[in-house]
Amino acid sequence: MLLGRRLSEELIDEIEARLIAADTGVAATTAIIDQLRQAYRTGNTTRGDDALESLKGQLKARLAGADRSLAVAAVKPTVVLIAGVNGSGKTTSAAKIAKSFTDDGHSVLLAAADTFRAAAVAQLSIWAERLGVDIVKGAPGADPAAVVFDAADAALARGVDVLLIDTGGRLHTQANLMRQLTKIRDVAAKRIPGAPHEVLLVLDATAGQNAIAQAEIFTKAIDITGIFLAKLDGTAKGGIVVAIHDALGIPVKLIGLGETPDDVEVFDPDAFIDAMFADEKA
Repeated sequence: MLLGRRLSEELIDEIEARLIAADTGVAATTAIIDQLRQAYRTGNTTRGDDALESLKGQLKARLAGADRSLAVAAVKPTVVLIAGVNGSGKTTSAAKIAKSFTDDGHSVLLAAADTFRAAAVAQLSIWAERLGVDIVKGAPGADPAAVVFDAADAALARGVDVLLIDTGGRLHTQANLMRQLTKIRDVAAKRIPGAPHEVLLVLDATAGQNAIAQAEIFTKAIDITGIFLAKLDGTAKGGIVVAIHDALGIPVKLIGLGETPDDVEVFDPDAFIDAMFADEKA
């Protein structure tokens, strides 16, 4: 699209459309295109090759400087609270995070606190068995905070390194959900000092701007420390990481790239931006 072409107003319009289609967001797209137009009109940028490098440089700069490491408690266990709407890939993402920790040699305990969705508890139980990690769960419809209390007790008693808490995500009962998440957070904090040490919000990469709207709702109830961007099987919609950063100021820390527990990576913004434009041809 860009390599080998002369830059023109028409080509800049094409670039703008592509950024919007990639869910980069209006704010980022406008700023990037305004800078590119200015460089073109002053004669500083005349080739598509230079425009490509400018695009990549601007996108990387917007994502630079964020701490993308997962928090580690000074005294174990490290408590990771996982939130997100139903259907975002939250429970599968919890399994991926668990696998990542166990691969690094950490012991993990799962807490199935999405108690009002039997399928979520069953799914997490299956993952726990496959991964060889313990799980704490309550009866269907049980108080999620009670499950978290029991899981925190178990984590302390067993001396595990990491407690992962999978929570509910029924946005159609938004007020109740937010109160429930706040209660879960408070229960964890009372039982384990400093908990939760990490609060990851799972967002569906294919949801586009709806993902940002979801994130805004969750951040009102709990202090999100990082984003797990699920279902990111390609880079066609990869601009969403920029839109999330601009709208929320919350770093994308992990990305899910497939359906298996191994399909998770620490988000590397430079490599990701390069991949977004890897298919550029003359």
